[in-house]
This record gives sequence, C-alpha cells and structure tokens, in this order.
Amino acid sequence: MQAFCKKKNKKVLKFSLKSPRCILKFATHKMTKNAVIIGAGIGGMACAVRLASKGYKVKVFEKNNYPGGKLTSIEHKKYRFDAGPSLFTLPELVDELYKVAGKENTFEYERLKEVCHYFYPDGKKYTAPSDADKFAETFSSTFNEDLGKTHKFIKTIRQNFNLTSPVFLESSLHKLSTYIKPSGLRGIANLWRLNMFTSMHKQLNKSFKSHQALQYFGRFATYNGSNPYKAPATLCVIPHIEINRGAYFPKGGMQSITNAIYKLALECGVEIHLNQGVQDILTENNVATGIRLQNEDIHMANVVVSNADAKLTYKMLGKSLPRKIKKAENSSSAIIFYWGIKKEFEQLGLHNIFFATDYEQEFKNIFETKDLHHDPTIYVNISSKFCHTDAPVGCENWFVMINAPADYGQDWDQKVSQARKYILQKLETMLHEPIETLIETEDVLTPPLIASKTGSHRGSLYGSSSNSIMSAFNRQSNYSNNVKQLYFCGGSVHPGGGIPLCLHGAQIVSNLVPKP
Repeated sequence: MQAFCKKKNKKVLKFSLKSPRCILKFATHKMTKNAVIIGAGIGGMACAVRLASKGYKVKVFEKNNYPGGKLTSIEHKKYRFDAGPSLFTLPELVDELYKVAGKENTFEYERLKEVCHYFYPDGKKYTAPSDADKFAETFSSTFNEDLGKTHKFIKTIRQNFNLTSPVFLESSLHKLSTYIKPSGLRGIANLWRLNMFTSMHKQLNKSFKSHQALQYFGRFATYNGSNPYKAPATLCVIPHIEINRGAYFPKGGMQSITNAIYKLALECGVEIHLNQGVQDILTENNVATGIRLQNEDIHMANVVVSNADAKLTYKMLGKSLPRKIKKAENSSSAIIFYWGIKKEFEQLGLHNIFFATDYEQEFKNIFETKDLHHDPTIYVNISSKFCHTDAPVGCENWFVMINAPADYGQDWDQKVSQARKYILQKLETMLHEPIETLIETEDVLTPPLIASKTGSHRGSLYGSSSNSIMSAFNRQSNYSNNVKQLYFCGGSVHPGGGIPLCLHGAQIVSNLVPKP
C-alpha cells in the first residue's frame, strides 16, 4: 500500500506506510513550513518571534554583523551611545511578544517622571511631566495658554487615537476586511475628527495661540520625518502617546530592546544569520519561493518577509517600483554627533530639545531646498543620566541630532562641518557654557552612512514622509499584490517608522500570514 508520493527532480519517490522514515517525512511535509525574513531590524525580529510562535521554522538574514538595524549602539573609549532611536513609548508592545511566545518576560524598563526638557531662543524653558493632568497645568501656565482648551485638546487626541488606531496602526489599510470589522466601521465613522484636509499647524492654531506652544506640538511631526506645516492634522494624535501614555527608559539603554527581542527570537527557535546579505528574492509564477544570498546560497521558503526598505525589496525582486512609491516624498534624515563630554550638566535631562527661532523656515530648507538651516532645532539625548555606566564619572554621553534632508548628492563633508558649527554656536549660547573644549570623543552619522548601514533609501529615517493627505495609503502595504507569499514590515511600509509602529507592522504581517 502506497501512502505518500512527492515529486523530486521529475521522479516520483514512493514510501511504504510501514516505514518509520516515511512517517517522519510525511509529518514533516504536512506540519513544517519555512519562513525567511530579510533584515534583523526590530520589525523583522518581532515578526520572526510571532511567526515562530505560529509554528513556522524561521530564518532571519541580516547583512550587518549586528542585529537591530537603526536600533543599535556604538562605543568610543569609555563612552557608550545608543546609535539610533532614543525615545521609548508603548513598552507593552515588547511585553506582548513575550506573551505571544509564551516565555518569561525578562525585559525591564521604568516610566519617566519628566519626558523632555525644552529650551527656547528667548531663554524660556519647559520640562514636560509624564502625567496628563500635570502636563496640562504646567504647559498652560508656561505658555500662557487657556487651561480648558489644553485639557480639551488632550482629551480629543486621546479619543481620536483610540477610535482610529485599530484601523491605521493595528491593521492592514489595504484589506477590505479591515473596514468591515466593528473597529473599522468605527474608525471610518470618526475620520472626520482627524481633520485630514487641513495641515497639522493650522489645526493646532485652533487650540493654541503662542508661537512656542505651536512649536512644541508641531515637533511631533518629526516623529515620522514630516513637516508640520504640510502634514495633515491627522498627525495631531501623535503627542497622545507621550502625554497620556508616558515615556519610558529601558534598563541598560535602548540597545536592550534589541537585545531582548533578539534573545527572545533565539529562545523561540529562530535562526538569525548575521553577515548574510540577501541578493535576490526568488519567485516562480509570481509566488515567492525563497531568497538568494550574496554568497549565492539559496534558502527556499513558504513565506518571505522583507524588513528591508521597500525600494530595496523591489530591487531584490527585480521589479520596477509601483508608481505611488516611486513618487512618494522621502522623509527627513539626520546628522548625528556622538560626543563624549567631560562634564555633567545639571540643567539637562535624558531628552532635551533646543528650538529654532524660525521653525517654518527650517522645514522649508529640509524639504524644499534639501539643505540645512543655519539655526536648526537640536535634540540632545544623554542616556548616562539613567545608565551611569554609559559615561565615565563626571562625564556625559551626548547624542546630538538635527533633522536633515535625505541624500540627493549634497556635499556631506561640507554639511557636517556646517552642522557642527551651527550646533556648537547654538548650544553654547543657550547653555551659557563652552561646549567644544569639553568634547573628548566624537563620531558622526550622516544620511549617506544611514543609507549604507541600514539600506534606507537616500538615508531617509522613515521611508516616505507624511506631508500629504494620502501618505498613509500610499505607503507600501504589508503584503504584495503581485507576488503571493511575500510580505513587508519595517519603517518604510505601513504603518510607518519608529519602534512602536515597526512592532505594530510585525503584528499585522503575522496576522496576514496563514497558519502553517
């Protein structure tokens, strides 16, 4: 009696039901399915955990010799720096991965009492507390805003977020099923609340009158690399996360997020191969069947997930870019200096913002003339405020960033020199301290380096910007319309960049991939 046949090299191999080997092969054929993931960024590794928990045998291939993508760290002498994202919100999305995997949660973090310190050119300072009621009171008094309007704004963005996030953040925007679920219907019914047809800046003007208050809320557009003077008012919901849900610091710094998910993936049986860049995505009859590595090794799979930049993924496929992705405006990039500072600054906290005088002109420079502004807004992150081993005693590790245009072939050596000059002048003026003489170590990250290290197109931090009404819908979907069994996650695709959105993207992909 013949029980199982499978074709191999056009020959038919027959196995007897009585054979133990046949039983093993039959069970393996029926139950085990392979998934390969391109890129060990946060989204890719989170997706690996979820797919492994569904029953897939998962392999992740990463071109760098470290996991985490942008969420990594660097060391100089006795200083350690988180190299990329430095703000941590919605930690429950990391906690959820442990629940999905059924593993003990060893990831530790604490809620910040103060989210960020803000410094304005006229000398005004504001420290945002990690409590909605306290925020409303201190914000209104500091900027002479109406307390009632501030409370109303905070309540509104909380309601808008809760009504629409199931559609815009937690589900595929490109599936009809998203919109016919109760949560989808509620989201559609409440779209009018988001004021999609006006800009973020104009909408904020309805609640706040001071230039400095508008700068405060406008800066949240930069969380996805956009311009508050062009981006739709939909983005006004972003500050809800910090104000109503709080900001956190992971024990050991941001790098510990990468370490935690990496370790969890391994515990789930995921194979993570570093120094293994992917050359091609293999297809047959418009079905993804595996990948070819740069060393020519081939790995076949039932599911292929790309955590790489969407434009790079299409290059791997050998297919031309969809028109909407090709035409999409790139998000902003950044110039980042990593400075070891031989002093401690009591007036600074973990997160610090030094605002530009002409905020609107700064964004015009970034998005229109593709240039730096002579008076840039500066972000300074100092993880040694919480993780004291990140800097020698009496010193601090400064992650100093300004928003910059994507790479269009500018002279970046010149831009870095300009940026360094602008930053030092501004910080020394606003802190009333000489800074340059305190710099003990220095490294720099530029848009071209971001592109080469992470594969981000033109070094854009978030793929495409959200500077138009249809930006969210024009992002690459989490699955391919033309190639079956091919899925997308990561910062350049829906729902967007940043740690929380990449984790949401991993969940969306996992929900789309059928059970093995």
